[in-house]
Amino acid sequence: MPKYKDFLGLGIAGNFALHLDQAGEAEDFKDIITLDEAAPKGMFPFYLPNNPKTTAKEILQTYPLSSTTITLPKEDVNVQAEPEVGLICELSYSDGKISSITPTHFGAYNDCSIRVPGAEKISDKKNWGANSKGISQTLLKIDKFEDGGIMDKYAICSFLRRNDTLEAYGEDVELNGYSYFYTQLLEWIQKQINTQIDFGPLEPILEYIKASSYPSQAIISIGATRYTPYGESTFLKAGDEVLIVLYNKETYSLDEITNKLQKKEYEADDLSILAQKVL
Repeated sequence: MPKYKDFLGLGIAGNFALHLDQAGEAEDFKDIITLDEAAPKGMFPFYLPNNPKTTAKEILQTYPLSSTTITLPKEDVNVQAEPEVGLICELSYSDGKISSITPTHFGAYNDCSIRVPGAEKISDKKNWGANSKGISQTLLKIDKFEDGGIMDKYAICSFLRRNDTLEAYGEDVELNGYSYFYTQLLEWIQKQINTQIDFGPLEPILEYIKASSYPSQAIISIGATRYTPYGESTFLKAGDEVLIVLYNKETYSLDEITNKLQKKEYEADDLSILAQKVL
């Protein structure tokens, strides 16, 4: 799905309670000081468009998004799906810095990650080539990114199909369960992009944006949710199918969503479903 090749790709680390502990990554951020205990730990790039000449690793210029497949790394490493929400955003700049971020759509997103202890940067685990990330083909329009908007009604759940058996991979949680959301999240993202420096696992995002000729649009993944015990202990292997679902709680129950996935019914109103075969 090359439609996002001109979009900046950014992610947020630590925006859902306990996920970093489950992923074995809390130690990576031990020296990162945040404004409050609930605040995200930082941002990372997963894709830099327009062939930027930066200090960033060249692999970040490889377009990683797919709506149908995850291709495992050639190396023998553990890989986990990371179920989360992806925001399609419009970016504005003033004096070389981000001046506004406007989310227009949201969809099911897989921030698929390598689990390697001691990686130098977060991004080292995020993009290993084509088909290493996922976003649903079905995006949902945002009426307003604030309380009272459409996203109040939505929850996220995820599953892994292995040997024709469907297991819950991530917890079923409401989107407003994110630590930072809506206005608080946008204000944090803007400040983080404009001020984040090369320190510990973090990288100078604004420098990368400048080198990428100030993209006007971005995909921002806002943080992985918590795993179930099964998801926390299960790594991907060829033949699996990863399923991540954003659904309207006023329209569907979790049982109804599960039944749809059992039947491989992946399209319906009020749903954003990402279904990726693992190769």
